[in-house]
Amino acid sequence: MSIVTVQLGQCGNQVGHELFDVLCSDAPEGGRREYSTASCERFFHQTTRGELVARAVLIDMEPKVINQSISRAATSGRWRYGETAHFSQKQGSGNNWANGFCVHGPRHRDVVEELMRREVERCDRLAGLMAMMSVAGGTGSGVGTYVTQCLRDIYPKSFILNHLTWPYGTGEVIVQNYNSVLTLAHLYQLSDAILVHENDTVHRICSQLLNIKHISFGDVNGVIAHQLGSVLQPALTADSYGGYSRNPLGELVSALACHPEYKLLSVCTVPQMPSASMAYSTFNWPSLLKHLRQMLISNTKMDEGIDWQVRPPAGSERTRSFNTSLANLLILRGKDVYSAETGGFEDPALYTSWLSSEEAFNVWKSPVPFNKYEKCATLVSNSQALLRPLDNMVGKAWNMFASRAYIHQYVKFGISEEDFLDSFTSLEQVISSYNQLS
Repeated sequence: MSIVTVQLGQCGNQVGHELFDVLCSDAPEGGRREYSTASCERFFHQTTRGELVARAVLIDMEPKVINQSISRAATSGRWRYGETAHFSQKQGSGNNWANGFCVHGPRHRDVVEELMRREVERCDRLAGLMAMMSVAGGTGSGVGTYVTQCLRDIYPKSFILNHLTWPYGTGEVIVQNYNSVLTLAHLYQLSDAILVHENDTVHRICSQLLNIKHISFGDVNGVIAHQLGSVLQPALTADSYGGYSRNPLGELVSALACHPEYKLLSVCTVPQMPSASMAYSTFNWPSLLKHLRQMLISNTKMDEGIDWQVRPPAGSERTRSFNTSLANLLILRGKDVYSAETGGFEDPALYTSWLSSEEAFNVWKSPVPFNKYEKCATLVSNSQALLRPLDNMVGKAWNMFASRAYIHQYVKFGISEEDFLDSFTSLEQVISSYNQLS
């Protein structure tokens, strides 16, 4: 089954390009035809000349990044974007969610829906839709939210996963917290699951694990693409019956987002290191899984600087430092994968009391090494991991709203103060729900 991706705004298009590049370069050597075929069907379609064309639609209100993405893909010689599967305009959304959602989105709805329809109809079987976007700016967040709303109307029974890139806490855009609040509040009503990458966390991975001295957005996007690829590439699930997973988005949602109040997913991966160091490094599954489990418990996104003092609570007592999970999905790829012992993730103490650990924990495996790593373990978690950044973001937005800062910039495009208040109320309920997991 196939996934159709829609890349929205500058960030969504740049991350999307990196993702397809990783997926295409991950093609394994000899003897893995089933894996390669499943991956190709999932993310690409082939022309009569055998060219791989990404199952993607590119949307931005400015043409520069789209043109760059299309050119870079074509010059790679391994894959390309569809010749007409993109849409751009001359002027952006001015980092204003309301401009994207209320003006640009409705104005260009018909052409975007037609592009999506063509791409969906190229699929023999549709697994779902994945929208990639930032929450900080105007086009990715505003147009992205509007496009997600349209997709939900047109494909009401299809799975929709939104991948969001969270802005740096120090600030990229003065109104980024407004844009983030409006985006998340609306997507919570539309999306089946919301997978979040925080720029601050990925930046630390680039600096501390990959030893990159001068970190660019390309470096950050490469880490995000690696983690996303490790989640989305074919794997064997408990219900695979000997074959690779047929509906990755459906199985991801059913494994992790079993309750409509809990849709926020975070990702961490081990190992992550400079490519030059891989040839001199060896890893074993017990060590990788021990580190990954402690990263989950202590809410650490890197296997460097883990707080080993945080322990699962005894009995019903929960500590504030302990990261309680609703559900976890462990994805293992590489050599000797079937010998990996995953029982440490089945501990009931890791999970909320109202869902058994047998239901809350799932594991997928693939013997095919991923992206040059001999062994790779990825944990997708629906837990309290995003509670603090969400609470901080809502708090900052509320403080600005209380002083009426920049509100007029949104009102003039059709967003009222009541819309803001509704969004705050919605996200405060999400925060409360995740707090109650403890």
